[in-house]
Amino acid sequence: MSERKGVVPGLVKGLATTARTLTRHTHTAEYPDVRPELPPRSRGVIALLAENCTSCMLCARECPDWCIYIDAHKETVPAATPGGRERQRNVLDRFAIDYSLCMYCGICVEVCPFDALFWSPQFEYSELDIRDLLHEKERLGAWVETVPPPPALDPAAAEPAEVASQRGPVRPVRARSGA
Repeated sequence: MSERKGVVPGLVKGLATTARTLTRHTHTAEYPDVRPELPPRSRGVIALLAENCTSCMLCARECPDWCIYIDAHKETVPAATPGGRERQRNVLDRFAIDYSLCMYCGICVEVCPFDALFWSPQFEYSELDIRDLLHEKERLGAWVETVPPPPALDPAAAEPAEVASQRGPVRPVRARSGA
């Protein structure tokens, strides 16, 4: 008999919770019709500034999913001055990211020493075929113009150590002795 006493109040309590929920306004946004309001620096897709890429392969080596493919060749640059030696530089032939493998961790953006990779807030790049999620450098380069500018520096922040070290230590002025 004690088991039946617990069933009816529990059922009434559950129905009351359902009735309260039905009267509340929903917070669901109908996505295709209403675009979501995302923060300006949200992570969407990785954009490539190909001019800054030196084909150092750091992003591809550090990627935990191995979803970045880079092909490059060496090009000889003639000497800038007479008697100087020729130099070689890497020229980027192919830069591709397979977004079907990418886990959007951002390691590639963080390790790039030449600021060639950026987060773009664009998120609408779905495809009907999974093979179309392999984006080449032309498509990655098109998203660079959607990358928001970095936030302004805090004027009250301490001076970075890199800037302070460039100025060098302050040397005391010595009085000259002599004639």
